[in-house]
Order: sequence, then structure tokens, then C-alpha cells
Amino acid sequence: MTKPVAIIGGTGDQGPGLARYWAKSGQYKVIIGSREAEKAERVARELNEELGENLIVGMANEDAVKEAELCVLTVPYKAHGPTLTGLREALQGKILVDVTVLIIPPRVSWVNIPEGGSAGQEAQAILGDGVRVVSAFQNVSATHLAEQPDDIQCDVLICGDNMEAKKEVIALAKAAGMRGINAGPLQNAVIVEGMTSVLLGIMIRAKVKWTGIKITGI
Repeated sequence: MTKPVAIIGGTGDQGPGLARYWAKSGQYKVIIGSREAEKAERVARELNEELGENLIVGMANEDAVKEAELCVLTVPYKAHGPTLTGLREALQGKILVDVTVLIIPPRVSWVNIPEGGSAGQEAQAILGDGVRVVSAFQNVSATHLAEQPDDIQCDVLICGDNMEAKKEVIALAKAAGMRGINAGPLQNAVIVEGMTSVLLGIMIRAKVKWTGIKITGI
């Protein structure tokens, strides 16, 4: 039986790429969420046309969250707090995978640290102990995902305080063709989130479309 996974704010840059891989794996029922149900339905329809099967559905964010125990947040940082506050009750008892990074244009290659230490820690503070927050997928390039490579050149560093929740996210990474690595407690997310800006800087200076992280020796 496929497991439902809801992508909150899944119509942006990274959500559709992750949705495509999870749907293709056959292991997940993918639900695209958006503030506007019509927008989510449109993106889901476009992805299904591309895949040649009806594997993805679109809903308003709150409806998407209600359908899944495993939820992935892919919104810009400015929408992070308001989105989580609005979904706080609906997310209770669930796993939230936070992909958010604080990036401040035009200096996208400068590391910025949120007041709460990391977006993942801020999410946990907003949602409370009833939600298992895991920080992951920040360093996976949306551009690389859009290219749909058979071999995604990026490991996924996974931070969280609940081991069972981290195992679920390691499985998500594997289903998308990536290796998920336990990177320690949620407080370590400050480093992983910051690496996104470091990678953007490398990408800009090297004049390439994307960069990623690979962990050696294991």
C-alpha cells in the first residue's frame, strides 16, 4: 500500500521535483498542497501529464495535511511562520519535514541564521512537541531535480530529535534516488541550512547550474 505524503507549498521550485520522484517510486501517494487549491490541482495535473499516469493529486494545504501523516514543507522563509501557525492543529501527531532555508536576496550566497537558530528549530517551537520535526532536503538543487537524472548527485543530510521520524525521511530520500544520512539532532540544522547559501555561492562563482553535497567514507 502506498503511503500518503503531503507537500505543503508544493507548487514552488522544489516541491514539484520531489513530487515527481516520489510518485514515480510507487511507494507514496503524493499530494501537492497550496494556499489555493486550484493552483495545486493545476500543478498536479501538469505532473501527471508528464508522468503519463494519475499519480499525484492537488489540494489546499490544510486538506493535504489532513490526508497524510508525513508532510513536507517547501515554502520560502517569509511564508514559513505564517504557514505553520495556520496549520498547527492539523499537523499534530504527524511528521513534518522542513526544507526551508533563510535566504535574503540579492546576497543569496551569504549565510543567514534565523532568530530561532534554524528554520527547523523555529518550526518545532511553533508546532510544539506533538509534531516530530525533521530538517532535510535543503541542499538538493531544484534545477538538478528538474533535469530528472537517473542518478541524483546529492546526499540528503537529515537532522531531527526523533529517530523513527528520521528513518521515515531516510526512506523518502531513498525513494527519490538519493542517500539519506543521519546528521544528528535538530539543532544541527543550522549548519545544514546554511550550507545552501555556501553551495549557491560555489555555483555562482563556478558558473554552473547546480551543486550538491556528497559524504565520503561511509
